[in-house]
Amino acid sequence: MPILVMKFGGTSVATLDRIKRAAKRVGREVANGYDVIVIVSAMSGETNKLVGYVGETSPMYDAREYDAVVSSGENVTAGLMALTLQEMDIPARSWQGWQVPLKTNSAHGAARIEEIPTDNIVAKFDEGMKVAVVAGFQGISPEGRITTLGRGGSDTTAVAFAAAFDAERCDIYTDVDGVYTTDPRIESKARKMEKIAFEEMLELASLGAKVLQTRSVELAMRFGVRLRVLSSFEEYDPNAGTLICAEEDIVENKPVSGVAASREEAKMTLVSVADRPGIAAAIFGPLAESGINVDMIIQNISEDGRTDMTFSCPTDQVERARSALDGAKERGEINFAELLSDTEVAKISLVGIGMRSQSGVAAKMFKVLSDEGINIKVIATSEIKISVLVDRKYTELAVQSLHDAFELEKA
Repeated sequence: MPILVMKFGGTSVATLDRIKRAAKRVGREVANGYDVIVIVSAMSGETNKLVGYVGETSPMYDAREYDAVVSSGENVTAGLMALTLQEMDIPARSWQGWQVPLKTNSAHGAARIEEIPTDNIVAKFDEGMKVAVVAGFQGISPEGRITTLGRGGSDTTAVAFAAAFDAERCDIYTDVDGVYTTDPRIESKARKMEKIAFEEMLELASLGAKVLQTRSVELAMRFGVRLRVLSSFEEYDPNAGTLICAEEDIVENKPVSGVAASREEAKMTLVSVADRPGIAAAIFGPLAESGINVDMIIQNISEDGRTDMTFSCPTDQVERARSALDGAKERGEINFAELLSDTEVAKISLVGIGMRSQSGVAAKMFKVLSDEGINIKVIATSEIKISVLVDRKYTELAVQSLHDAFELEKA
């Protein structure tokens, strides 16, 4: 039988009624001739509650016990889903990560998947099981301890299973009905896309789109897993949602596919740094060691042997970045006159694989923002992306004006 992977997020399994609704969707795919692997998250709010329990019990907690506690939410959902399917006369069995086994490294709380042997589940399919309900987000370390994959890890679990079992498709059920040209809460004319390329979805996910975890998209692109994002709350439609696929599966590439906005950005500037070989490494080395996610980088023209270096990072990492750079200055590794930070900025990005073959996108973007009186602070580009930092108060205006200018509401 062909295999289909179906993943249900926390909101899709938040109550017993929602679990029953999800189970009916699974039953429909079984009736369509599939053996189904269902990946489930914990019921909505459950993981946060478990994380809170750990924090209250042990502020300086053992990461191995943290994983043992927070992974239990998915176990509950998997068991309830299997029971619900059995009540529908569908042969189903729940699987915890160690039973598969989903093998990971030993990085508790942020483990990486190393291998998913298929023998155990395939043997049960051969014996007549129709649905394997697997607890997402969890695996087992070489030491035999439960591990977790980090927040949003159930998406990664689903894609990894689809790759390991050579599934026909991986359907990600969530509380939105697909991937939109921009955030519908900002732009009412945002349009749901029928298809989007892996590269575009990876950029959008990394730029603030919350539909899919970035690691899951990276994995899907690497192994060619066809992903579909759709809502568990909409009526059944075989063509629903957004298909995330290879670029060659998309007939026509518009220059811009989507506009992303991230409000949680900060701009940091080292004023009057020595302009010498190795200065960039001296600055960004300590930042990397401190786990700072540096994105946009710009260096001013040197004057009298001194220059300014500007970069962006998440707002919640500003103090850590400041500490790392001050420490490097104290150790004599770098010397700067002042370290400025601006936490009232937003990153606005255009994404589209069509940019590879069509010119003028950057010029048009800058003209649109200029016409709206929006000043650009920093610019960064890649082959399929243009990002700018602007004052945060202009986030909605920037997104709406760019969405209109590139006519993204049109298919």
